[in-house]
Amino acid sequence: VQLVESGGGLAQAGESLTLSCAASGIRFDDNTDDYAIGWFRKAPGKEREGVSVISSADGTTYYADAVQGRFTTSSDAAKNTVTLQMNNLKPEDPAVYYCAAEYFGLWGYRNEYFLPSSYDYWGQGTQVTVSS
Repeated sequence: VQLVESGGGLAQAGESLTLSCAASGIRFDDNTDDYAIGWFRKAPGKEREGVSVISSADGTTYYADAVQGRFTTSSDAAKNTVTLQMNNLKPEDPAVYYCAAEYFGLWGYRNEYFLPSSYDYWGQGTQVTVSS
């Protein structure tokens, strides 16, 4: 599995940015290959935290409370990509954003989806900066 993020940059508070994660080695829309693909972020002085997760098989999503209602993650099976649409960016959102992938077996909510230590496959990260 290889992951490559793109789309970071600078936005003003209240604006939007879209991040993409190109995932190779994962078969999307395949119930026998159901990976959790998570978005995480790491801000200076803070621990890496989970933002969202999506099932590669059926697109089920979960979100951290801090981004619920503002961020949306989706997948495109034809392009093997996962997108993080970030709306209404806030001063607390700047960070390096990473996508990660892991096979957890039977899909269903678990706390491990939002724990960085649960994932073996990581992208290189992309910087998001928000100006007020």
